[in-house]
Amino acid sequence: MNALSRNRRRLLWAGALAALLLPALATAQTYPSHSVKIIVPFAAGGPADIYARYVGDRLSASLGQAFVIDNRPGAGSLIGTEAVAKSSPDGYTLLLISNTQTVNETLIPNKSYSLLRDFVPVAPINYSDLLLVVNPDTGIKSLADLLARARATPGKLNYASSGPGTPYHMAGELLKSMAKIDVQHVPYKGSAGARNDVIGGQVDMMFDAISTMAEQVKAGKVRAIASSGRQRSDVLPEVPTLAEAGVPGFDATIWLGLLAPKGTPRAIVTQLNAAISAIASQPEVRQAWSKQGAVPLVMGPDVFEKYLQDDVRKWAGVIQSAHIKLD
Repeated sequence: MNALSRNRRRLLWAGALAALLLPALATAQTYPSHSVKIIVPFAAGGPADIYARYVGDRLSASLGQAFVIDNRPGAGSLIGTEAVAKSSPDGYTLLLISNTQTVNETLIPNKSYSLLRDFVPVAPINYSDLLLVVNPDTGIKSLADLLARARATPGKLNYASSGPGTPYHMAGELLKSMAKIDVQHVPYKGSAGARNDVIGGQVDMMFDAISTMAEQVKAGKVRAIASSGRQRSDVLPEVPTLAEAGVPGFDATIWLGLLAPKGTPRAIVTQLNAAISAIASQPEVRQAWSKQGAVPLVMGPDVFEKYLQDDVRKWAGVIQSAHIKLD
């Protein structure tokens, strides 16, 4: 083959490669060209809604198009999650995910979608420890009091959650399993309703995100019994962890992130990941979230995918070993 032929072949290969890359490059350069919808499969007022709006506002500022929050609660997050699974993989419909959806992979096996099959990870947002609180009128002042009451009167105490499969529900079931107590689950359609009824005394207790419940504790509307993480929270350092207070090994959090439908161009996923990571890495954002008890999470899409896989496995093990089923 002469030099002229070799050069011609190189040019043909270069042209073919450019033809493959140009659409992706063009997509990255033009995205987003109009508003982007973030579907939040949870009710307004909870941490998922609050942080979706927080991140959405900053994405709007950094990417130049509106990121609109669309709350579609119901069926333990299935309604909103399924809507995104069926949407066009063009980067204009995103899903707010929490560990509710990773729990549902085991708790609700007969879904129309599979999390790891029908979505691509975009970026995590943050995580928060949970807070176990009681209505002050219960007279319960510590975890020891709570466990003693539950064992003396099985089935009499009840706990609220924002719905089946949510982190608040799973934390309650984990406590029941590890402490060997019998308390009744009262599911709601969102955390706001559950929170209000614990404050109002209609329900005895609940697990809630520290980021949304700490102010109610400080105002004396509920009493904090224990936090759910491995270490005490800086927001309420006087409150012991469940592991310290009498349930060794207890560890549960609520984390948030964004997914996109399978087939979303990698260039768009990479662009969104970079924008969200930049937001979560800003010192003022970290400081603001720290005051609320939330810790930023920064990962690339591939690392976030491994995080999702590990979380699905973790909760599958908990559900199976504790024989947890939907009410």
